Amino acid sequence: MTPGADLQTLVDDLADELGRSVVVNDPMVRMLCTSRHFGDEDAVRVRAVLQRDAGPEVGAHVLGQGVARWGGPGFVRGGEELGMHDRWCVPLREDGVLLGLLMVIDAGRTLAAAERTRIDEVARTAAALLHRDRTGAGDRERERLLLRLVGPDPLDRAAAVRESGTTGPGAAAVVEVGAALPAPEVEVALRATAGSPGRRPDRTLAAVDDGRAVLVASRPDVDALAADAGRIVRSVEHLLGRTGVAVAGIGPVVPRPELLWRSAGRAAAAARGARLVPGLGPVARWDGLGPYAPLLQVPPAELDTDLVPAPLAALRADPGAARLVETLRAYLDHGGSIPRTAQALHLHRTSLYYRLDQIRAVTGLDLDDGRDRLLLHLGLLVTDLTG
Repeated sequence: MTPGADLQTLVDDLADELGRSVVVNDPMVRMLCTSRHFGDEDAVRVRAVLQRDAGPEVGAHVLGQGVARWGGPGFVRGGEELGMHDRWCVPLREDGVLLGLLMVIDAGRTLAAAERTRIDEVARTAAALLHRDRTGAGDRERERLLLRLVGPDPLDRAAAVRESGTTGPGAAAVVEVGAALPAPEVEVALRATAGSPGRRPDRTLAAVDDGRAVLVASRPDVDALAADAGRIVRSVEHLLGRTGVAVAGIGPVVPRPELLWRSAGRAAAAARGARLVPGLGPVARWDGLGPYAPLLQVPPAELDTDLVPAPLAALRADPGAARLVETLRAYLDHGGSIPRTAQALHLHRTSLYYRLDQIRAVTGLDLDDGRDRLLLHLGLLVTDLTG
């Protein structure tokens, strides 16, 4: 198996970060890719780099320590007779299958705990990269077919429906990673957790593209689809070592495969809502977006603060903005009920009436007028989505 450029970059970056030589070997301890030297090289490493093979006696020495059965990282003892220093070794596994060994030279066993933690993080990504490189052509073709089913071209969608033989109702989910993280790491994390089409739950297909995973379920159980998407969100964040970077959206069930693109589009909108409105996420369903749903259909480039109505913009610019906006939101959310609003804000009614009069004065709107209320409420929703 020839390693990809992403794996080589991962190894080089880790080595530079640690200031130590790093190598990824296959399960038989044959070198797949290696970093440059850092002055810590031993005879085994030099031979492996020059000849692309450290020799069978080195493989036997390493495997003889049981690394293929290890459940976690540990030290591989060196051997003076081999010219080999100790190495920190992390078995690279995917679904329990040993794909390779990541090794860092550590002759004095001086790696700090934080460095070992970082190596473990990189090892998870390396394992996913090795698994990706093993993925068969058939799986990649199924991925492309799935992306065509939910793509923007109507003619291509129709052709994909015919080619797939898909029938009956379905629903889509979208998992997105929105932080400014390296694209290869994001793709690897999504592939490792969403998996290839053959590894999803029954009747669910998955594809990874452009920082997102798309799931499509036939004869769907939307609750199960949401649970699966939530699991992927948690697993992706674990692999990336970051929290709050992944979200998911669940689209509605559609009656036939020709409409899966619509479910996927609404799943993407729901994922966007989950990212922008913390109360909706990290897994948001289209049918649970409420009044945010139509606003999330507005293209992101066009949904900006310019859409905030001028009266609300004036209120937000007022010196007492935080208090008055909170009061307005509570008043509108409680349908204009004075008793319920006062209770929610823990205010005396006299204080609430005073604040409402201030809001009227700043906005110039009549809070007893349904259209004025709608304008302000819609404006508040826009601010939730635009900041």
